[in-house]
Order: sequence, then structure tokens, then C-alpha cells
Amino acid sequence: MRALCWEGANAVAVREVPDPELRNAHDIIVRVRRSATCGADLPLLAGRIPYLAAGDVLGHEFLGDVVEVGPEVRRHRVADRVVVCAGIACGACWFCRQGLFACCDNGTTGASAAESAWGQPTGGCYGHPGPLGGFAGSHAEYVRVPYADVGAFAVPEEVSDDRAVFASDAAPTGWLGAELGEVRPGDVVAVWGAGAVGQLTAGAALLRGADRVVVVDDHDDRLRMVEQHVGAEPLNYRFVDVLAELRERSGGRGPDVCVEAVGMAAEPPGLLAGRLGGGAERSLALREAVHACRKAGTVVVLGTWTGVVDTFPLGAVMQKGLTVRSARQHGQRWIPMLLDRMARDELRTEHLATHRLPLERAADGYALFRERADGCVRAVFSP
Repeated sequence: MRALCWEGANAVAVREVPDPELRNAHDIIVRVRRSATCGADLPLLAGRIPYLAAGDVLGHEFLGDVVEVGPEVRRHRVADRVVVCAGIACGACWFCRQGLFACCDNGTTGASAAESAWGQPTGGCYGHPGPLGGFAGSHAEYVRVPYADVGAFAVPEEVSDDRAVFASDAAPTGWLGAELGEVRPGDVVAVWGAGAVGQLTAGAALLRGADRVVVVDDHDDRLRMVEQHVGAEPLNYRFVDVLAELRERSGGRGPDVCVEAVGMAAEPPGLLAGRLGGGAERSLALREAVHACRKAGTVVVLGTWTGVVDTFPLGAVMQKGLTVRSARQHGQRWIPMLLDRMARDELRTEHLATHRLPLERAADGYALFRERADGCVRAVFSP
């Protein structure tokens, strides 16, 4: 089959790779219909994540048709259209039973490396190397889906492919941001980053009753989307004092909840920090979120980070009495609810698929996505 493979720093190519096969009784094989780029792919693309090897298949946000089913699979049949959670979890360990699927004990093939980096293994992700998953990615014609009864979900007939594909990762991540922030009616929420996750975080906060949601970015095309498609307030940090403006929009206190949805992908090039590499990462957005948040408020770290962060304002966290929360998305908890909202037209995501390309042009799509060229928010590939 054809698949988009990593070739080295900022180099990808579509090549022939072996077809996936069922490896255990709980697997399914999915023929991909849509697969989207994601900001979490950019550190991989840049060669900043150890253990990634030339020829590894990228991609983790996808949906498709079931073409083969393992003998112990109960929820899916051949020809079902399914969206697959980007996070891989077994559904049976202690953490999965608590609904903490991103903390799964059995979702990665590189547990020892993960323990070295973070103290314990975590759930996996498609298209990432062993400590972060070790399963082939979704920018391909076919994908093997382990633990299929846990991580794959039937898509309602009335939900289009271009809408449903974002239920794989971006939409549950956005919902996670609002849930970790415990957004309540009347809250003022600020979100740093107007990409797909930032927009969907803003939308989730509004659905939970936030009074005002402000999205901070410097790309006017994305900020227009924030206003037009989400109904949140855009704020271009190039032209204003962000801290002063956020205080003005929150009664002088600062936002109740501040969400960092940028991650290390937007930081200067460098090796992955901590035990997986060397050299600390920097996060201007996270630092600003801490300083902007009202006293006794909540800061949510939603962007992708894998190592240590330099110049984190721990003093501000302590002195202001802030709560800092973070996680990877537990999509298995929310995808059915999100699909229902999509079916009822309460959650619209297809505007995020700004560029639709065939798989053969996936390298071009990643170039547009990486450079944010031509108004690209997400490139979506169809084999």
C-alpha cells in the first residue's frame, strides 16, 4: 500500500509499505477515507523526537471503512464507517477503567523508554515512535487498529467525512481543555493558539456556558475563523498588550481559565528536552497564560510537550494560587458525545479542513501546514 513516511528532518515522501495485518483478536483493519495533519506531527517532522526512524508512517487523526475484523471484536463489522481515536488504550487497565485512557498502561510498545522519560508509560498514539505509541500512522491507505472495541466508533450517517475526521483528535482535545479548566457559566476564558485545537477549545468553552472566550494568535485568517465559525473574540497579539487587554475584558481580574493550545511545535528548533534528548524547550504562550490568569484561576496546558520547559514561572503559579492542569485527550470518553453533537449540527468542524489533497500530495500538504501558508489550518488527505 501507499503511505506517507518520514525520511529525515522536515522530509517526507509517499512510498510503498507492507499492508497491515491483524495481529491479535481485538484488531480491525481500516481503509482510510480521511486523515488530517496535526500540530503534534510537527516536532516529529522536524526530527526533534528520538526513536523515529526513516520509513515510519506518520499521521493519527483519521476515519475510514472497516475491511477486516479480528475474531474477538464485538462492536464493528466489515463495511462500517468508523472514526478512530488518535490515542491508543486497552480499555482494561486501572487507568482505562477510571476513564483516563491517555494514561493507559498498555497503549505503547516502548514502555521502558517512556518510563525513563516520564517515570511511567502512558497511552500511545498512531504515527509516533515507541515511547509515544509505536503503531504505524494513518497517512496511508490502510491502518491496523488495536483494541478496536475501545478506540473505534461508528459515524452517524448524517455526519460527513470532513466533519467526522476531527472527532478523532482535535475535537476531543478541545473538549478536554474546557473540562480541565472546569469552565462554568459566566467564566471568561482565554485560549492561546487559533489552530484547530484552539478553535475547538473555544467552542467547547462556549458550549459549557462561558460568558466570553478570547482567542490569542497573530494569523488574521485563523482569527477570522474564530469570529465567524466559533463565535469567540479574536485577539491579535501583534497589535495589543495582551495582558492589559485580557484584564480589560474580564472586569480587571484576568481570565478565569487560560488555555495554552500552542505546544512545542511553535518553538525554535531544538532537540527534545529531558531524558529523551537534551536542551530545554521554551513556551512564550504558556508563560503569558500564567501571568494573564486571574488569581486562584486555572491554567490548562493543552499543547504537545514531551520534555522539560525552560523559564516556567513557577513563582507566579505559587504566589497567585493558580491551578495548573494538563493531559492528553481521553477521546474514548467523549467521541460518542461529540459525534452526536456533530449529527445535531451543534458542532461544526469541516471549516478546519482548509486544504484537501490526495495522499500522493501529502508532502505538499505538510509544507503548507508547517508554514501556515495559503491560510492552511489543517490539510486533509484522501488515499
